[in-house]
Amino acid sequence: MNKVVVQSARPPVTVENRKGVKGKGIRKLVLECIAVLLTLVVFGIPFYFVIINAVKDTQESSLLNMAWPSSFHIVENMKAVIEAQDGMIIRAFFNSIAITGFSIILLIVFGAMAGYVLQRKTSKATPVFNFLILAGLIIPPAIVPTIWVLNGIGLFKTMPGIVLVEVALSLPFTVLLYKGFMATIPREIDEAALIDGCSRIRLFFSIILPLLKPVSATVIVLTAVGIYNDFVNPLYFYPGSENATLQLTLYNFSSMYNTQWNLLFTNIVLISLPPLILFIFFNKKIVAGMTAGSVK
Repeated sequence: MNKVVVQSARPPVTVENRKGVKGKGIRKLVLECIAVLLTLVVFGIPFYFVIINAVKDTQESSLLNMAWPSSFHIVENMKAVIEAQDGMIIRAFFNSIAITGFSIILLIVFGAMAGYVLQRKTSKATPVFNFLILAGLIIPPAIVPTIWVLNGIGLFKTMPGIVLVEVALSLPFTVLLYKGFMATIPREIDEAALIDGCSRIRLFFSIILPLLKPVSATVIVLTAVGIYNDFVNPLYFYPGSENATLQLTLYNFSSMYNTQWNLLFTNIVLISLPPLILFIFFNKKIVAGMTAGSVK
């Protein structure tokens, strides 16, 4: 009886191969350590600078260094920031939250609807719509004409006006995200729902929109942080001390002749907490929503 000898296609493991694999692993580990250190230097040092000066008194913070404070004044600084100009930061907090919340709701609804239509239906006008979306990402907003339009329709210095401005500026990016994610949802779901007698509106809000939770989380985090940190648009389109947002409260402690650096940095710490908390809870879903639809 003849014996069949089966030869393995795997090359023999030699000392040189082991050294090569080990060397690649060491180089990869070194590069990863260097990347982590660079990240800590680029992001950690500015964050430490802000924190350490926020707990100093006025005299020590005016030096603008990273030396350890002789005494901590975090409670006094926070109390002074909250009480400045009759509690402007409290009003600004509610204004920023309201503007961000209403803008996110409108962006999710209209961005998802636009992305659904652009992905599901193609016609001769589709390239035109795609061009308009890209143009919205590239062309900068015009300040004076926008103020003229808002003033003409009675929305200048009003919350609905600034919400519409924020939605208009963030809508192109939102539509692109929803359009890319919509490609991962099979068309058979639409056809089955329509055969069962489901209307288009009910199809979208009852079936399609719940399937868009990953990209909706991405939209919430990215656009909410951008709108929350917006400084220019509220300054131009929503002026007035009673309409101040959190970013505009930085003016309270900054002037040409005397800047209270400890209160300024404390204010920065306070207004940075909500986006930081939001990012911590949604950071895993950001990448999923951004990359969804890239490979179909």
